[in-house]
Amino acid sequence: MGKHVVVGAGQVGGRVAEMLAEAGHEVVVVTRSGSGPDRAGITRVAAPAQDAAEMRRVAEGADALYNCANPKYHQWAQDWPPIADSLLRTAEATGAVLVALGNLYGYGPVDGPMTEGTPLAATGTKGRVRAEMWKQALAAHQDGRVRITEVRGSDYFGPGASDQSFLGGRFVGPLLAGRRAMVLSDPDIPHSWTYLPDVAAALATVATDERAWGRAWHIPTSPARSIRALAERLCDLAGAPAPRLGRLPGWALTAAGVVSPLLREMRETRYQFDRPFILDSSAFTATFGVTATPMDEALKETIASWRAR
Repeated sequence: MGKHVVVGAGQVGGRVAEMLAEAGHEVVVVTRSGSGPDRAGITRVAAPAQDAAEMRRVAEGADALYNCANPKYHQWAQDWPPIADSLLRTAEATGAVLVALGNLYGYGPVDGPMTEGTPLAATGTKGRVRAEMWKQALAAHQDGRVRITEVRGSDYFGPGASDQSFLGGRFVGPLLAGRRAMVLSDPDIPHSWTYLPDVAAALATVATDERAWGRAWHIPTSPARSIRALAERLCDLAGAPAPRLGRLPGWALTAAGVVSPLLREMRETRYQFDRPFILDSSAFTATFGVTATPMDEALKETIASWRAR
């Protein structure tokens, strides 16, 4: 058993902290407010992730350091670089393996399935920020200064999904109640969806396996499905009425962005829903023998979690 420091206690950070504690590790959760899971085996610390000196103190003796921070969506360009730099320096100073929770933004618009070898060719601000974070971390690894790895998933769903999730409360709730759910684009375009418990499991896997270090990995993810197909299966498993989906027109998203920073920023990544957006996670499965949770099982857990609220 070892010491694991998790930065962030949101829909992923809190889950991976609990998973590590259940496995018997010493877990420290770091957030600005000191929030996080309240259970045996987890110590909660209030500290700013961009303070390298404080992070070094907290992470002293750690085996792994997880970057599961989640800056406000419209402040990525300002908030991510100092956090990434601080955690990279912390990993270098303490010897902890730096495990980053990444995403697919760095690839930018693509044609065909995304693999870990897909070029980081983002044209938008958020994608370029994420790509640069990875490039700097990888360079430090190649220089022998740190040990790093990163896992990348598609849009999250499952128990505990935040309101920012496309398959979160604004999607699952209305469908289970027989109401219309709004979507951003053509609901029949294939799209990959990554189950939250699989995200936490992937982070825990790569942190302790030397084969994972020095490269990025795609989180085990079920075969792509359209939003309509997913909605139909969700309602079928839940015994809910057939789904009714409404499409939010582009002009409405633009208009809403005038008053909502989140919706304004979503215009940059709308391309992910205007064409097939497919994640290939076969490398992770071939290397570590880990597969995605079957979609029916994931949807049943999602339904049960929503109904237990």
